[in-house]
Amino acid sequence: MGDLLLVRHGETEWSRSGKHTGSSDIPLTDTGREQARRLAPLVGSHRIAAAFVSPLQRARETARLAGIEGARVDADLVEWDYGGYEGVTTVEIHRTRPDWFLFTDGVAPGPPEHPGESVAEVGARAERMLAKVDAALADLEGSVLLVGHGHFLRVLTARRLGLPASDGALFQLATGTVCRLSTEHRRHVVAGWNVRPSS
Repeated sequence: MGDLLLVRHGETEWSRSGKHTGSSDIPLTDTGREQARRLAPLVGSHRIAAAFVSPLQRARETARLAGIEGARVDADLVEWDYGGYEGVTTVEIHRTRPDWFLFTDGVAPGPPEHPGESVAEVGARAERMLAKVDAALADLEGSVLLVGHGHFLRVLTARRLGLPASDGALFQLATGTVCRLSTEHRRHVVAGWNVRPSS
């Protein structure tokens, strides 16, 4: 069985400033584009059997610049719906909720088109995505690659390892990096995390 490769999109203005960026379709910065281009040799060193990408432009542009061809757009890869916390930083949230923590407390309700997701809902979406990954791994030779977003990929990693969705908190994930989830003795393991090209 091949590996599961995770690519977090490159830097955006909002990721740089710490704003929660769920459905807002924020483009990459020049730094983010350079981060994405620099991923091409890392991605190219793997035999990719199938690739999936979030529909949001920051993920799609990262995939294109990293040389990931034929990626299927999949809405299950979008970022956590932050509801009322969309575009708000953790520092700002702590002014009224000093003990707030995304992975245990979730988000404030948002407008009808983006009401917000609970930790459990994000976990369920991650499991749907993992079912597609496993189907591709069973049918194809090589690894499966996902291009998506920080918090969602952290939850997906936790679920891949058999941990609760809230344990995504344990996996800090930087922009413009590649992570590799593999197996050892038939168990899912982290084989590489926050990998960037060497200078």
